[in-house]
Amino acid sequence: MLRRAGPSLRHFLLERKSSAGYSSYSSEAKMSRPVQARRLEGIDKNIWVEFVKLAATYSTVNLGQGFPDFPPPDFLKEAFMRALSGENHMLHQYTRAFGHPPLVKILAQYFGKLLGRDLDPMTDVMVTVGAYQALFCCFQAFVDEGDEVIIIEPFFDCYEPMVKMAGGMPVFVPLRPKAPKDGKLMSSADWQLDPAELASKFSERTKAIVLNSPNNPLGKVFSRGELELIADLCVKHDVLCISDEVYEWLVYDGKEHIRIASLQGMWDRTVIIGSAGKTFSATGWKVGWTVGPNRLLQHLRTVHQNSVYHCATVAQEAVAQGFQRELELYGKPESYFVQLPKVLQQKRDWLVQSLDAVGMKPIVPEGTYFLVADISEFKSDVPDVPDSDEPYDSRFAKWMVKNKGLAAIPLSAFYCGAHKNNYNHFIRFCFAKEEATLKAANDILQKWKLEKTSP
Repeated sequence: MLRRAGPSLRHFLLERKSSAGYSSYSSEAKMSRPVQARRLEGIDKNIWVEFVKLAATYSTVNLGQGFPDFPPPDFLKEAFMRALSGENHMLHQYTRAFGHPPLVKILAQYFGKLLGRDLDPMTDVMVTVGAYQALFCCFQAFVDEGDEVIIIEPFFDCYEPMVKMAGGMPVFVPLRPKAPKDGKLMSSADWQLDPAELASKFSERTKAIVLNSPNNPLGKVFSRGELELIADLCVKHDVLCISDEVYEWLVYDGKEHIRIASLQGMWDRTVIIGSAGKTFSATGWKVGWTVGPNRLLQHLRTVHQNSVYHCATVAQEAVAQGFQRELELYGKPESYFVQLPKVLQQKRDWLVQSLDAVGMKPIVPEGTYFLVADISEFKSDVPDVPDSDEPYDSRFAKWMVKNKGLAAIPLSAFYCGAHKNNYNHFIRFCFAKEEATLKAANDILQKWKLEKTSP
């Protein structure tokens, strides 16, 4: 048996520490130098972190966050199970970094049909971890320090911090509501851009504009005329268009979703962003994509390969099979892309009637999962606080989830800091929910109405 020769290592290190003056450094010493990168300054708060926690703690009915509480279609779940439990064990391993070959091929076929052009699946399509990562790749790939990016308000909240993280300057232009005629309910179509105001936001520093149609949170579907206005300005000023089209299939009342990349002069300067989560009601799968010319997507690939690099193979395989089915059923009544908007339109109409009946005036959306309602008639329940830094709708939404058990999102969350109080009497509801969920929400609203009207 070997014996130690001399003092132990621990004894040696302790003596060395003491003799060398190391005693001033305790094991609990903390760093004093700043560790946060400057690009994170001012963007640390996130509306979803706060309101998801509130909903989980207090809500009986969650119409806040935008996800369905009903399952994806059976054919998609079955495709996932085949991919997961089938004999092709390579579906459990890495696939092509920029998109599983079966998926990019069917996406190129499908979107090539929609856009009326031949797409190269290896260069004109890239798969991402949801549309969120696709947006991140766009801003990181295209925006330099000091570049301006035009954002149309209200906007999905991540646009602003992602532009800032890339070193860019967000420039905001609002959709302005116009009162409907004849006492009708307001529609998302009544919220419009002022052409002169939009044109004034373009300058030699403008690098890109972010378009979200159908729009979250309003549900606005931009008309051909509105898209042509944006396209003409993009061409005139040689500006990119980042087109967030994740709700492309969810349009109602016979409206048409027009892809801005199909307009004259726009294919060469547009990146289209899509989402299997919204397309197939499977938001947790986090499969998204970008479609555009190789001259643009090559730069997205550089960001992707140096960050996420790869997306879940099994989920991509299932989504590929889903799109293959939809291509075969294109335009037919059995198509999920035909059936889903019909189902959601019924849910939208049901919630519109429910809110209108209790005095929350809904803005009828032309598309998406979402419906915005005016809470002005409920202000007596939550009195305003003069000089408060928090917008009224934010305090109202917090009060509502805590006291009524109904979760929604304040519209001010979809505006920049300077404009949050301009439209602070609206809240956003998600109607992509089971009938039982919407009925439970209606029960809360009806009970609330009775409490307000009783002596």
